[in-house]
Amino acid sequence: MSNLLIGVIVLIIFIVVILWKTAVIVPQRNEFVIERLGKYRTSLGAGFHILIPFLDRIAYKRSLKEQPIDIGGQTCITADNVTLEVDGIMYIQVMNTRQSAYGIDDYHFAASQLAQTSLRSAIGKISLDNTFEARETLNQQVVNAVDDAAQNWGIKVLRYEIKDIQPPRSVLEAMEKQMRAEREKRAEIARSEGDKQSMINRAAGERAEAIALSEGEKMKRINEAEGKAQEILKVAAATAAGIQKVGKALAEPGGHEAARLDVAKKYIEEFGKLAKENNTMILPGNLTDVAGMVATAMATFKNTGGSAS
Repeated sequence: MSNLLIGVIVLIIFIVVILWKTAVIVPQRNEFVIERLGKYRTSLGAGFHILIPFLDRIAYKRSLKEQPIDIGGQTCITADNVTLEVDGIMYIQVMNTRQSAYGIDDYHFAASQLAQTSLRSAIGKISLDNTFEARETLNQQVVNAVDDAAQNWGIKVLRYEIKDIQPPRSVLEAMEKQMRAEREKRAEIARSEGDKQSMINRAAGERAEAIALSEGEKMKRINEAEGKAQEILKVAAATAAGIQKVGKALAEPGGHEAARLDVAKKYIEEFGKLAKENNTMILPGNLTDVAGMVATAMATFKNTGGSAS
């Protein structure tokens, strides 16, 4: 009985070993490379598989997911002989598990080394100033170089990104001084442009003010001239009307006598004012002959009236 139990236990252990050696479960997004007697047989996808015990074995396990590879910092020299410390990261994906297993021994190491050499070559062709501006171009050059070589490795280079570019301290100080000088230059240009625009605006304002003042002065003089002309016309019209009325009054009966009386009265009043307002007086020779002066004035009225008629 004990021998039978031992035999059953041995059989169970044998079956477990057989299942352990033959049953394979491949996770999702993975592939296992199977060898039979040391030769490649097949690649198993996700799922449950049975192998031939003692003949088949799992030689390689490959993940089909996207895999990041850190590219450590390395020293690069630009075209203008400036030393830079550059590091980055690369993303790859296994496309053919058989080629990744038998095409190269370690595709992670090979891809990272090729990325470093490609980056050094790309940076060596450009100057320091263009290095910071040409990151996208450098990244694409690395991707193209590694991807061409990786076709035989069964992997695909998806992208490469430069993480950091670190120039020497002396170069950083020089670049900082240059940027500060550029900022000061732009500020000075901005100030000069502002002063220029301010002067232009002031000149335009002064010109507009001068034009407005001249236009105002012109309109003022025109208005004054028009006012004076209207005044002269009205005075002339009033004078003409007065003369006409005087002429009519002289032509009426008793007009000459009234005119003589008014002239004599005006003469005496003006002579009295002259005696009050001036210390020095100029007296006519015929001062006492008031009647003669009135007669002379009346004769002038008469002659004027006669010529007018």
